[in-house]
Amino acid sequence: MKVLVSDNLSPKGINILKKAGLKVDIKVGLRPAELQQIIGNYDGLVIRSATKVTSDIISSAKKLKVVGRAGSGLDNVDITAATKQGIVVMNTPGGNTVTTAEHTVALLFSMARQIPQATASMKEGKWEKKKFTGVELYNKTLGIIGLGNIGTHVAKMAQGVGMNIVAYDPFLSSEKAKALGIKGVKLDELIKKSDFITLHTPLTDETRGLINTERIAKMKNGVRIISSARGGIVDEKALCRALKTGKIAAAALDVFEKEPPVGCPLLELDNVIATPHLGAVTKEAQENVAVAVAEQIVDYLKHGTIRNAVNFSSVSADVLPQLQPYINLAERLGGFMSQIVDGAINEVIVEYRGEVIDLALEPIKVAVLKGILTPILQDTVNYINAPLIAGERGIKVKEITTSDAGDYHSMLVLKIRSGDRKESSVSGVLHGKKEPRIIAVDGFTVEIVPEGELLVVLNKDKPGVIGNIGALLGKNNLNIARMQFGREKPGGKAVSVVSIDASISKQTLSAIKKLPNVLSVKQIHLPV
Repeated sequence: MKVLVSDNLSPKGINILKKAGLKVDIKVGLRPAELQQIIGNYDGLVIRSATKVTSDIISSAKKLKVVGRAGSGLDNVDITAATKQGIVVMNTPGGNTVTTAEHTVALLFSMARQIPQATASMKEGKWEKKKFTGVELYNKTLGIIGLGNIGTHVAKMAQGVGMNIVAYDPFLSSEKAKALGIKGVKLDELIKKSDFITLHTPLTDETRGLINTERIAKMKNGVRIISSARGGIVDEKALCRALKTGKIAAAALDVFEKEPPVGCPLLELDNVIATPHLGAVTKEAQENVAVAVAEQIVDYLKHGTIRNAVNFSSVSADVLPQLQPYINLAERLGGFMSQIVDGAINEVIVEYRGEVIDLALEPIKVAVLKGILTPILQDTVNYINAPLIAGERGIKVKEITTSDAGDYHSMLVLKIRSGDRKESSVSGVLHGKKEPRIIAVDGFTVEIVPEGELLVVLNKDKPGVIGNIGALLGKNNLNIARMQFGREKPGGKAVSVVSIDASISKQTLSAIKKLPNVLSVKQIHLPV
């Protein structure tokens, strides 16, 4: 398999890829058209912030299985397009946490004491002590917007110099805030109370222009702002106006809406200090993220293990062997049900019973959805895009967990509600901890090996039904591998599941439907 490295990457990362037996091409500085022309030759792509993986690039990446970002930000990757095409998108969120946090605090100190301006003045032969009067950080309020890994580390360091910390994060629990010794507040409260504000959120539709004219108006007069997350979170025109009026006393910027920020008016202001996106640029961080992304790509391309993916649940190598049999079972249950039900699927209910609830359940749910969609969409659906495709089709997914699996260690129960609100169900277990088995279909107790070609016949429990089916299949030279039966009560309804060696023709299927006491018949195709 071939991997393209299109941005600068530490040699340590390159060596890991090569030692794993991957063919590595290093082509830095490609124009978009050049990248689009060659991307179809590669199974993996390693990037940093310079390469833009657009929908046009992805549409040409017919072989591409994974995009690995050496760093945390992924606003340069069209994740939706990648997901639709089944491409895993990975990043390395922890590799530059310390480095970026340290750079943020360096900007905080430099801005408070005007160190870059004083340095420039000194180098011009001046001695302007009064001009560069600074402000203390001690006992000032630092507002942190976004309390992920980096924001948390900034908080700990700022506490070390005696700052009071308030933080806004939509996922910040009161327990975490208490454990960190900080106060969690709403965004408007943070904006109004802070003497310094630092940003640590990803760039999304919700965070674009988060610091704008309206929010700046609510800030304290003389507030100071640090931006080392992503350009675009701060409205640069609004920031520039506020810096000129003195509403904002100073700003320290490591990121910009356009990089390099050629002609950016902010760089002309004396109360702005700036660095060229250096947050993650230390020797240690560069090596950390390069090693991390290389190891993740090797794990996925060589072993199928997914880590730090933003569009698929991560599954570690030590957990995968235990989880894989359930993924296999779940996909087969989904495929079986998709071919049983009539009408459009409105809702999918996945019940996890017994010991399986202690495992990572998200990959099992994804496998159910892949199984349901594959008979309809074939190769266009995979483990990456199945949830997205299900959502686009309006399929609701509900999950239920219970420790009670009856006589079994674990059980998966899949229920599907179709257009007429009719509910169908199938239950499955593992035989010998690995082999999938269906043990119930719509309340009928059975034991089905869910593989290959299956005929599912709903019939009246009358003598001769099974014999007639067997005779008709034999007449058409179709060998029966296995047969399983279940009934609700003697003389009531029954289900017959017949495993055959080859696919059945439409004519033979129609003939079975016309047999006495046969109510319905479905042909099911499952992987062998």
